[in-house]
Amino acid sequence: MSRIGKMPINIPAKVTVAVDGQTVTVKGPKGELSQVVSPVIDIAQEDGIINVSRQNEERQSRALHGLTRSLINNMVMGVSTGFQKSLTVEGVGYSGELRGKDLVMKLGYSHEIVVHPPENVSFEVEGKNPTTVRVNGIDKQVVGQVAAEIRRLRPPEPYLGKGVRYSNEVIRRKAGKAGKSK
Repeated sequence: MSRIGKMPINIPAKVTVAVDGQTVTVKGPKGELSQVVSPVIDIAQEDGIINVSRQNEERQSRALHGLTRSLINNMVMGVSTGFQKSLTVEGVGYSGELRGKDLVMKLGYSHEIVVHPPENVSFEVEGKNPTTVRVNGIDKQVVGQVAAEIRRLRPPEPYLGKGVRYSNEVIRRKAGKAGKSK
């Protein structure tokens, strides 16, 4: 039995979960998410707890068991508390700013890069020289994807450490060119 799959999911007070056949819909104070699950996975809801089980012991069913439980748990957490990814912008003249809902990044190119947020995603910029960018949203997968796309605009380089990196990411620095010895 999957260790993750057999764990029950507790539903917070302001969150409602509706299971309609193979579609799971979760509504909460921050929004609404829905997910279609595989037919080999059974979802039972009772007394504020969701239990996920599989119908057989085939390899595909075992793989989907823990995945389905994690997806439903992420939906419940997303609509109740939300998800956040922090990015740090390092480099002389590198910064981010908000214009309306759009994020405008200055990353050493000849032009500014405008990032439009998808639905249910918002940006926050803070710092003395706006160097911290936060991506907020209810869907964990979308928040992570948007953060990865922003990081890809100027990945951190190993010599000076300039670029966009996750706040908890450690960049291994390389030594520069060795000088000539006489």
